[in-house]
Amino acid sequence: MNSWEEMFQQQPIVSKMLTNSIKKKRISHAYLLYGDKGTGKYALAQLVAKSIFCKNKEGYEPCGTCLDCKRINSGNHPDLHIIHPDGASIKTDQIAHLKKEFTYTGLESNKKVYIIEHADKMTDNAANRLLKFLEEPSQETTAVLLTENSQSLLSTIRSRCQILALMPLNSKQLEQKLIETGITEGNARILTNFTRNLDEALDKSKDTWFAQARKLVVQLVEMLQNNRDEVPIFVHTQWMAHFKEKTQLQEGLDLLLVWFRDVIHYHMDDSSSIVFLHQMEKLEQASMYWSIQDITKHLQTIMEAKRKLEQNVHPQLVIEQLTLQIQR
Repeated sequence: MNSWEEMFQQQPIVSKMLTNSIKKKRISHAYLLYGDKGTGKYALAQLVAKSIFCKNKEGYEPCGTCLDCKRINSGNHPDLHIIHPDGASIKTDQIAHLKKEFTYTGLESNKKVYIIEHADKMTDNAANRLLKFLEEPSQETTAVLLTENSQSLLSTIRSRCQILALMPLNSKQLEQKLIETGITEGNARILTNFTRNLDEALDKSKDTWFAQARKLVVQLVEMLQNNRDEVPIFVHTQWMAHFKEKTQLQEGLDLLLVWFRDVIHYHMDDSSSIVFLHQMEKLEQASMYWSIQDITKHLQTIMEAKRKLEQNVHPQLVIEQLTLQIQR
């Protein structure tokens, strides 16, 4: 996302607050942007940096074409410092290095900006060191902390930041954007159930693993209706062979949840809410096989299976129990 105009469509409230600050030249010394994955946290941080460094901006809108804007896009601006987790966490030496960098004068101006992605992943020592940095802010320094879980940050860090909550993306807007790239409406609806990030959705649309996962979900449902004796073999030879990791298995169960919700929508003649649009005939068959009461029980059973996976119950045992309960 290269402009505030675009960002206003995605995050109107936060964009209005930030652009007002930029227009009035009252940029905070520290911001904490929090929201779900794909809500535009990093793009917002980049726009703040561009609005600070761009020499050709009109009002608050950076030009997007000057050397400063281009270097910010590539992550190579000399006065913009970006910290990512080193492995599973952001470590003390990363914050120490950042503080050292900020003792030097800016290479091209006195302004400096730093962005900390996944700020909630700082170790305790790193967080305490950052806190000391925030307690003595330079007038020309702007910090932008990004997180999906603001409550995991020290309350003392939160208190020194202007906290801005990002709204979840509008699924219909994302669906339309996907359709504009050539993705079918049915596939777009499925993708928006798994991400609110356009780039991630496009990547997922090309993912052969995800395409096969969808096919296996439909096959499993058909077997549960028509070939119940073959379900255990199918689970062992195909389902578990494809959904090898716990995260993959959770995604498979999420697809199964979407399928059974679609059956309820079909029962209620609510086609506008159906996700598996390309499987209408199979949804009709499923609606004739299972009542709404049946489906409601199955949805609860799938949710319980997801909880068991999180509790590290053996994956194959979880799926075998799930299919048996659906068959009752």
